[in-house]
Amino acid sequence: MRKPGGEWQAAEPGAGAKRAAAPAEDVAVAVALVPILDDNYVFVLHSSHQAVVIDPGIAAPVLSWLEQRQLELVAVLQTHHHQDHIGGTPELMRRWPGAAVVASRADQERIPFQTRSVAEGDDLELLGRRVEVLELPGHTRTHLAYLLPPVAGGQGELFCGDVLFAGGCGRLCEGTAEQMHRSLQRLAALPDATRVWCAHEYTLANLRWAASVADVRPAEQAAVAARLAEVKEQRHRGECTIPSTIGLERRSNLFLMAGDAGQLAARRLHKDQWKG
Repeated sequence: MRKPGGEWQAAEPGAGAKRAAAPAEDVAVAVALVPILDDNYVFVLHSSHQAVVIDPGIAAPVLSWLEQRQLELVAVLQTHHHQDHIGGTPELMRRWPGAAVVASRADQERIPFQTRSVAEGDDLELLGRRVEVLELPGHTRTHLAYLLPPVAGGQGELFCGDVLFAGGCGRLCEGTAEQMHRSLQRLAALPDATRVWCAHEYTLANLRWAASVADVRPAEQAAVAARLAEVKEQRHRGECTIPSTIGLERRSNLFLMAGDAGQLAARRLHKDQWKG
């Protein structure tokens, strides 16, 4: 895992784990994490000269990161309307007025500065890569995620905001347990290697809660315990725990493993009331 501010090479044909800069005509992109506020991550998807930013809750750290690398901002992707995800976008727009702001067509009142309104099934092309728009209600009624499908030999990249967390899921601020369960099951069906870029560093608390839950099978308890031990070490070393993968979440995320909406609702209530 990388420490905050580190970069990961996004999946490319033949790229493997390499992080070398790609020629401008390639579709090679990397993902960087920019920590903001108490526990948020802003993600920067970038080539050698252009960048796409996901959920900039504040502008200054993102603006500094881009300008230090002389990157041109071409788009901002918004997963939902909460201030810790959209608060920095207007300032970034003033710096790069030509950048598109992509957000839910159903949320134009709460994200009024969007310039490209999207919905389920829409496709974008950014930095030479296809980006699929997924509608995933649950945390909010209009929540989106953005999926970069894998290219040959590589991994997919999922930017899921506050729907799926490493070891957890978002609170039901506007949506229902039924909606959240359907949204999580959609994500669970993605390839195991898909990397999960969720917007908060909640992993340690999520797994501590999961380790306290009694009504889980022994195999699930063992998977949670093993992951908790690993995450404790990561955090002790000052490392971020993002990205996760769909495969890891399928094995150790009690919300993703919930058998139905009722079980998810019970676990979400237990987590909301947990004082650990």
